[in-house]
Amino acid sequence: MARMVSLQQPTTQSHPSFSLLTSSLSDFNGARLQSQLQFKRKLGMQNRGALQVSASSSSKNILIMGGTRFIGIFLSRLLVKEGHQVTLFTRGKAPIAQQLPGESDQDFADFSSKILHLKGDRKDSDFVKTSLAAKGFDVVYDINGREAVEVEPIIEALPNLEQFIYCSSAGVYLKSDLLPHCEVDAVDPKSRHKGKLETESYLESTGVNWTSIRPVYIYGPLNYNPVEEWFFHRLKAGRPIPIPNSGIQMTQLGHVKDLAKAFITVLGNDKASKEVFNISGEKYVTFDGLARACAKAGGFPEPEIIHYNPKEYDFGKKKAFPFRDQHFFASIDKAKHVLGWKPEFDLVEGLTDSYELDFGRGTFRKEADFSTDDIILGKSLVTA
Repeated sequence: MARMVSLQQPTTQSHPSFSLLTSSLSDFNGARLQSQLQFKRKLGMQNRGALQVSASSSSKNILIMGGTRFIGIFLSRLLVKEGHQVTLFTRGKAPIAQQLPGESDQDFADFSSKILHLKGDRKDSDFVKTSLAAKGFDVVYDINGREAVEVEPIIEALPNLEQFIYCSSAGVYLKSDLLPHCEVDAVDPKSRHKGKLETESYLESTGVNWTSIRPVYIYGPLNYNPVEEWFFHRLKAGRPIPIPNSGIQMTQLGHVKDLAKAFITVLGNDKASKEVFNISGEKYVTFDGLARACAKAGGFPEPEIIHYNPKEYDFGKKKAFPFRDQHFFASIDKAKHVLGWKPEFDLVEGLTDSYELDFGRGTFRKEADFSTDDIILGKSLVTA
């Protein structure tokens, strides 16, 4: 493993397909929503999403583990705007600074001139200990940590660490008939997110000042998970949308910009010390409702929805639907009452923001794959 550390101003890169827009509705200068829904709310929405950051009482030396894919992109910009010194720890495979859709040249230049980069592999514990100890960071945001063993060298390297803020997942909760999930609910030590659960337990055992954020499904521009993108591909192609079972399964989505603000809210907040917070959108939505919301956000006609029984199909290793086929949502009351945080985007507004700043511009993370849809639709036609 490479041992060389590179702490430097990153080479910047502009996104080739992003034009510049301005809006009062986005912290990050996103596209203005043009829907009739928003027009009706115009007077009440003028300040929604406006950049609400205030100078911190003291500038912090902050390290973000990750920061170039999704959550960290928006979080790092807010931290820089608050006057903190921000360093991203990555393997250096992606540009550290890319101009965001709708971001002005001046804002991008300002961000690029201030962000720092520490290149390395977080799985190389010796390198992590040596490089972090030399920098003496005040605060660590761990956005991409999955296992407790990845966090141990960070804690060991920074004995004077003021706060460790961890991105966990609402996926740690034990499946239950009683919803929404609350922070005190039972957790599942066998879940696919057990590494995050073990990390929370490790942080509690160290005595360090920590805070853990548990998002549900995250969506928004630059999302690398096929959440809203899965629906947008089908809507653009004019295809029916196959949804498992009844389609009334309830789920929950939270906008990435609201999540970034939650991460800012816990920084240096005594009320967040050694606490866990669920973070997501205000309302829950059915699978069918989500399909219709995506259509409204993208300006598409009412979608044709096809329901199917997943047990009647063999899709091999392919995933036919991007959500777990169950009710899955969490209460955000604790974050609202304890932190004073609340989401600013409702679902249609957030999906419109995502569409207009990403998929609607012809950019997406994964190419459309309708192979499982064709299997479902083919059988549906035969049955009909």
